[in-house]
Amino acid sequence: MAEIDTACLENILACARASILQLRSLSMSTQLYQTRSGIVASQNEQYAFVDASWDALFRGDSLKTFTGSLSIVHDPSAETAVSDALLPPIGSQEVWASGVTYYSSRLARMEESKSAGGSDFYSSVYVADRPELFFKSLASRVRGHGERVRIRKDSAWDVPEPELTLAISDEGAIIGYTVGNDMSSRSIEGENPLYLPQAKSYEGATGLGPCLYVLDTPIPRESKIQLSIERAGTVAFEGETQVSEMKRSLEELVGFLYRELDFANGCYLMTGTGIVPSVDFTLQSEDRISITIENLGTLVQTVE
Repeated sequence: MAEIDTACLENILACARASILQLRSLSMSTQLYQTRSGIVASQNEQYAFVDASWDALFRGDSLKTFTGSLSIVHDPSAETAVSDALLPPIGSQEVWASGVTYYSSRLARMEESKSAGGSDFYSSVYVADRPELFFKSLASRVRGHGERVRIRKDSAWDVPEPELTLAISDEGAIIGYTVGNDMSSRSIEGENPLYLPQAKSYEGATGLGPCLYVLDTPIPRESKIQLSIERAGTVAFEGETQVSEMKRSLEELVGFLYRELDFANGCYLMTGTGIVPSVDFTLQSEDRISITIENLGTLVQTVE
């Protein structure tokens, strides 16, 4: 066996170390939390309060500039605020949502609306140039990590919809991500597609959290999205998909949303669900919903 030149070996090791450092830098992220005590920034599990305006960070390149200049000195009280005084990661942003962006969602919507003659609507929008977009929530109605979400009292069939949610600047740029829970009444939407606003928009129907994730690079399309629902300590439902299963690109959805709308303080956009429980499943009070998105984190909420 030929001997390996020492200089060559050192060069190989140096390249390997450089590659590892590059991968680490690509996976570096900043987390921004809204708490009752103020905004907390976190990097590498270090937490600190920061002097910033949440809405201002959604304007232009403010968020990129802000996170790029952060130098966090760990403050135990900031970590405690994240644990004990967490709020939804939102200022005055509106929350919008996309529908039928996954094939599995297309099939589910077609099945639930078949008796009302609405299945063709969902089949058509999946392949159309224009996506389905709808208003989901004002900031005041959003529930955060550890908070309770609701099912409508006049609905008999209800599910959570786990969704990658985009933070978008006032200029229409994707500046961050969070985990979204698009609570939905399948019985109301299935009765008639025109009832969509009632099925989707009501008190406690929108979950975001636990924080705003700012990644150095776009979220990988291979990122997994997982849903688990526990009932009385037992898993009642679980499912998994990944971002790459989306038919449309994230930029395409944002482009349509911003065509004829201005958002002075930016907005959030839920990008649709690829996990749909079967027709024999419906949420119940005290069910525990856990939504995990790889490279982001986990949003946990309980049904009121």
